[in-house]
Order: sequence, then C-alpha cells, then structure tokens
Amino acid sequence: MKRARFLMTLGLIAAAGSIAPLHAQNNVSELLFGGASYLTTVMDSQGHIASRGVITLHLGGTMSVTDSGQGGPSFFFSSQLGSWSADGRGGLLARTIDFDYPPNASVARLDYTIKLSASTPGQVTGTITLTSFPASGNPLGSGGTKIGTFTFTGELIRPW
Repeated sequence: MKRARFLMTLGLIAAAGSIAPLHAQNNVSELLFGGASYLTTVMDSQGHIASRGVITLHLGGTMSVTDSGQGGPSFFFSSQLGSWSADGRGGLLARTIDFDYPPNASVARLDYTIKLSASTPGQVTGTITLTSFPASGNPLGSGGTKIGTFTFTGELIRPW
C-alpha cells in the first residue's frame, strides 16, 4: 500500500516535470493533484472587461467554464465543456464548446492558450478565440465565423 502510494506520487511528479518547465512546476502540480479553478477577467480587443468567469481545469484533462455573460441580457449561451493539455512550453492549450439558445441556436468553439505564471504561483494569463458555427455545423472542424479574440487574467481559487 505504501509502495503503491509512493510510486503513484513519483509518477505524478515525473508527469509534472514532463508537462512544464520547472519554473511553472508549482502551478502544474496543483493541476495534477486534483485540478484547479481560476477566477478570470476577460478583456475585449479594446481592453474593456467583456466578462468574468471561472475556468476549472479538471484532473485528467477535462475542463469547464462558467461565464458571467452567459445568462444575458445580450447573449444567452450555455456553460462551456472541453479538454486541456500541456503545450510543451510551460503552458496549456484548451478547447471548449458551448451552445447558444434560441433564437440564435448556434454552437461555439472557444480555443484557449493558458500561461501559468512563473513569478506568481496561482496566476494565469491567456487568450480565447471564439468561433461560431451553425447549429448543424461541426465545431470540431474548420470553418465557422471567427467572432473575436479575447485576453484574460486569472487567479487560483484556493480552498483556504
């Protein structure tokens, strides 16, 4: 039992080393040992706050996002669900899907780049590219209409 726990811990530490450079080790370790949630501020291309949200990176490479803009009054879309993986350069790449409610009835793909801060553990920055597809379209394929690219900053939601 102790040996199995030791080997599992050693394996997770080795995996953390393969995911990101040592400068981001603490942040990656947080993800590997149970995932992490970040309170985010999303900015539009003019530098104005577009929304606030929570990005949750789950253990195993899945993610969920809740956004303050999803309930209206301008837009009505679902929460986002998707996947994330290491980019090999100390950050993460992620992709989520959400659905617009009628009358729009479309589907959106959001492509994320996420950079874990080397200097401030628990901080993230990144970009989100939003692409819209018709309800019958394939959001996992090419095409679609690019709506915009947004930047974000985030802070780890700590349990204490």
